[in-house]
Amino acid sequence: MTMTDNSTGADVLSTKYQKSVAEYWNKEQDPVNLRLGEVSGTFHHHYGIGDVDWSVLEGPAATRDARIIEEMHRLEGAQSDFLLEQLGDLTAADRILDAGSGRGGTSFLANLRFGCQVDGISISEKQVRFANDQARERGVDDRVAFHFRNMLDNGFPAASFQAIWNNESTMYVDLHELFAEHARVLKPGGRYVTITGCYNDVHGRQPSRAVSQIDAHYICDIHPRSDYFAAMSANNLLPISVVDLTAATIPYWELRAQSSVATGIEEAFLTAYKEDSFHYLMIAADKV
Repeated sequence: MTMTDNSTGADVLSTKYQKSVAEYWNKEQDPVNLRLGEVSGTFHHHYGIGDVDWSVLEGPAATRDARIIEEMHRLEGAQSDFLLEQLGDLTAADRILDAGSGRGGTSFLANLRFGCQVDGISISEKQVRFANDQARERGVDDRVAFHFRNMLDNGFPAASFQAIWNNESTMYVDLHELFAEHARVLKPGGRYVTITGCYNDVHGRQPSRAVSQIDAHYICDIHPRSDYFAAMSANNLLPISVVDLTAATIPYWELRAQSSVATGIEEAFLTAYKEDSFHYLMIAADKV
């Protein structure tokens, strides 16, 4: 199917699972996303990396949580910045794709950094409306646009994009289908980047209990680490850089566990990371 921006749910959502994921994100009002976004007006749907400034736990108790929220948002921004650094030497003439764009945070940072045209896609109509409203408010709606589309069949012409990324969104789709579609719309030599959680299949082909808890919480299907490289290889995406960010994200989760926006899933993440059953990876690959 080829989709336009007038697509309906029936056009975009082809399975019951996709419909359930879309329903989840259409209803989502999680403070861990909204309160952090309100700090700067840039709303993310991913986690953070880097050393925590633990002094935020000190000082007046009345403002302690606000300090924690600001620090968590800073770490989110550091994660986005790290991802964008992997996209290569882009110019304002390039067009790039944010696959699974959420409320648009990384797309806006990409436009600010490179000046290029950014398209974001999501199967949540609510997220698409929110992000497009943000684009208008920021005065960049001529350069940044969000579409109600499926990343497995995105509707864009072949070889449309110089770069594509997934920021914590690959766990909702089949990797072979995803990378085939990314390879179709990437220009030759174009760059693909993902930051994702994946389970460590060195210890077996089944996820650990902690990883299974994360799956259940987010109604996702976390992939084994090896599947990323197999699916890339099968779809002409050549990995050029792999960075294990596991140690860099643990401090974020330790801080989040002490915040008012903790959701109860923090213990599962910390357990999975520390027992080495779960990894937080950045993978950059070029289209060959």
